Amino acid sequence: MSRNFKTLDDMGDLTGKRVLVREDLNVPMADGAVTDDTRLRATIGTVTELADRGAIGLILAHFGRPKGQPNPTMSLAPVTKPLSDVLGREVRFVDWTGAAEAVRMMQPGDIAVLENTRFFAGEEKNDPQLVETMAALGDYYVNDAFSAAHRAHASTEGLAHKLPAFAGRQMEAELDALDKALGNPQHPVAAVVGGAKVSSKLDVLKHLVGQVDHLIIGGGMANTFLAARGVDVGKSLCEHDLTGTADEIFEAAEKANCTIHLPYDVVVAKEFKPNPVTRTVNVHEVAADEMILDVGPAATEALGDVLKNCRTLVWNGPMGAFETPPFDVATVSLAKTAAALTADGSLVSVAGGGDTVAALNQAGVSDQFSFISTAGGAFLEWMEGKELPGVAALIR
Repeated sequence: MSRNFKTLDDMGDLTGKRVLVREDLNVPMADGAVTDDTRLRATIGTVTELADRGAIGLILAHFGRPKGQPNPTMSLAPVTKPLSDVLGREVRFVDWTGAAEAVRMMQPGDIAVLENTRFFAGEEKNDPQLVETMAALGDYYVNDAFSAAHRAHASTEGLAHKLPAFAGRQMEAELDALDKALGNPQHPVAAVVGGAKVSSKLDVLKHLVGQVDHLIIGGGMANTFLAARGVDVGKSLCEHDLTGTADEIFEAAEKANCTIHLPYDVVVAKEFKPNPVTRTVNVHEVAADEMILDVGPAATEALGDVLKNCRTLVWNGPMGAFETPPFDVATVSLAKTAAALTADGSLVSVAGGGDTVAALNQAGVSDQFSFISTAGGAFLEWMEGKELPGVAALIR
């Protein structure tokens, strides 16, 4: 594919060159230990390649929300050792005080993590003075943090205008996958959008009806669409004040020749707890004291058939209350269908968002999708059709 951004392949001889690399090291920690190293592992491709090519790798990242003030509980120092372990090579920690001197002492192939960029008040304001300060440490800038690309901060956007800018390997993979999913996809395209509330995904739904051929709506948000169609959803989670908006989305879909798929059979219970008494009913048979907690087996099978006729799938959000058994059945079943179709080469499947990643892990199929984005907010904004400042700066 022809790319409109530069990658590490365009960087030439890097021996002794200082490369500022924006990564996402905002990992979950408990008692000083990293509890999930997915984001650390995502840095391996870029950081290792730069070091192997003789560059001096200077990793920029944020951690938590220190609100522009140094805060020892949000230092990146404790992340440096786990990152060393993942990379299999020494990573030093550099405080901003004396950073210039520390960088001057580094040798080709050395790697350092600079302290939390959000300790500076100017980071989130994209302050030109801070951009100058950061840029003075490097010869090149590499952005490898798609998950922070929806923010126009000094380290995610400002630096790309100040130094020769390139996409890291993780960013490159992400942008290629997203282009295949919605930029230049093979049709028919299906989107699965689930989750609790329509209100949190309104912009996504409005954008997608003009982009995809099939829009599969699951989770609590399906109840709002069912209510808009005159279905009594009992005491299910439902945003009754948004049924008018749901009607607008139905109309927009009709104009765009996009088919919206809602469940016609559902799994209901009188209480929301693990393994309660459940029954599977037609959507028109939900009792007043019952709540819809998953898509039923007949609808799930029909949705699987929809995917069998598609070439591309974008997935964000679960089909039911998947964290609570047995309401993960539809999500797991549909995910397994998508994984099987991907494995036999008939479907390009791209998924993203925290709940989605957890649901696909639960289904045991994360490694069978074409691409899984670990980005939350950035992935959603991309699904809304918004320009992501960190990506736009690379493409300029």
